Amino acid sequence: MSISSPVEPPTVTGRSTPLVIRNADDVIRVVDEANATGDPRQRRRAAFQTLLVTVIALGGVFVDAYDFSSMSIGTIQLRHVFHLSATQVGEVSAAMAGSALLGALIGGYFVDKLGRRRMFSLDLWLLVLAAIGAALAPNLATLVGFRILMGVGVGLDFPVALCFVAEFSDKARRGRFVNSSYANWYLAAILGYGAGWVGYELGAGASLWRYAVGFGAVPAAVLLILRYRYMLESPLWAAHQGDLNEAARILRRTRSLDVTVDPIAAKTAAATVQSRLDARATTKILFSRRYRKRAILSAVMGCAQSVEYYAVVFYLPVISQLIFGQSLLKALLGGAIFSAIGLLGSVFQAWICDRTGIRPLALVGALLATTALIGIGIGHADKSVLIEALMVGLFMLGHTIGPGPQCMAYGTLSFPTVIRGSSVGWTQGMLRVGSVIGFVIFPVLQAALGFSATFTALAVCPFIILVATLIIRWEPIGVDIEKEWADQQIDLILTDAATSLEPVTVLS
Repeated sequence: MSISSPVEPPTVTGRSTPLVIRNADDVIRVVDEANATGDPRQRRRAAFQTLLVTVIALGGVFVDAYDFSSMSIGTIQLRHVFHLSATQVGEVSAAMAGSALLGALIGGYFVDKLGRRRMFSLDLWLLVLAAIGAALAPNLATLVGFRILMGVGVGLDFPVALCFVAEFSDKARRGRFVNSSYANWYLAAILGYGAGWVGYELGAGASLWRYAVGFGAVPAAVLLILRYRYMLESPLWAAHQGDLNEAARILRRTRSLDVTVDPIAAKTAAATVQSRLDARATTKILFSRRYRKRAILSAVMGCAQSVEYYAVVFYLPVISQLIFGQSLLKALLGGAIFSAIGLLGSVFQAWICDRTGIRPLALVGALLATTALIGIGIGHADKSVLIEALMVGLFMLGHTIGPGPQCMAYGTLSFPTVIRGSSVGWTQGMLRVGSVIGFVIFPVLQAALGFSATFTALAVCPFIILVATLIIRWEPIGVDIEKEWADQQIDLILTDAATSLEPVTVLS
């Protein structure tokens, strides 16, 4: 925006005249205040639209979680169908995680460059095709190929989904909506185990994993239709691209607000908008002095929590058999019970994170997860099924309160709109690095060290998170990230102006 004569910012409450949009800051203010307006109609419209965007945007997370739980059910059968060793099962799983790493890094950049909406359909097409292809796979090579395709789709989806949620929700509840992705994950996991149970009762037999995996194409297809029908571009992204008229159109349609654009500001914004950042510039900003520690913290938390989580949860049916008995039905029941505990933790942390901040939740969750993993190892060594089951439940609770959701909250809420897709992609990419390690290392460690020693060794992961969070004292809740970015740009331009001693127009 041009810094000229001061103008009164638009405010929603009590306005009978149109809200005038002059810059991206005005768009942010309208989004933040729409839920606080005294007009009940506008308040209901804003709340409904935020909820609708959240549900549809996070639908990709739902599909990912469903696929993950259905494939974890299949690990028991895959060994027999394709005659795989434990190590080969881990390698099949790691193939998807590796492609998700690539999808996250590439997708995060293009979400910032091309916009949120353009990326939102491509990933779901990949998820639909991959689910059907994997279910029909006649051999291991075909299965791995479609799992890789699934990973690319999942990797692409996370950056755009979390960007949408963060930029459509108001500041007072932004943490809640972003962190609701984890509750969505466990709802899908429970559905995955439930679908497995139904298939088991209907006599699917050795083909159970095929039906469970293939069914994942159904919610993906439904979401694809909903995204085509209801999803618009992020108004904040549009404003940052200099298209204030598009930002105003989106606000009118989604918030029932009387919004107009200052014609001079519209021309100025379109003419002076900064060129879209290339990959090198985005990376430079992400790891600049201001954002470097945040990028490191989100990466460490994402990678370490992923090692522990994917090692434990992907093999949850196997672990459930060790605890409850060797039937497939008991494996499904155990997975559903532990996922329900995870759902409780996920809902709890999402509900309170805007009041407590995400840093305290990360610390408490990491401490609980560390204790639980050591406890699982001790309980198994002592042949105490009760202790073992309680400690698995404690792990699910600690993980879903702390490191699991908070790593993505750090990656989403700590960075401004212009690089938010890249920051989420970076965090999600490091999470996938951890998942590859977890998929590969768990069966290897279990074969070499045994069950008890393996879980004791995994306790180092949440302990690393605990230490990193104590060292890097950063809390994004309550910080105006967009203002921080605008102030930084102004400082840089004024510094350049003072150096050159030439007149300059300051842009946002």
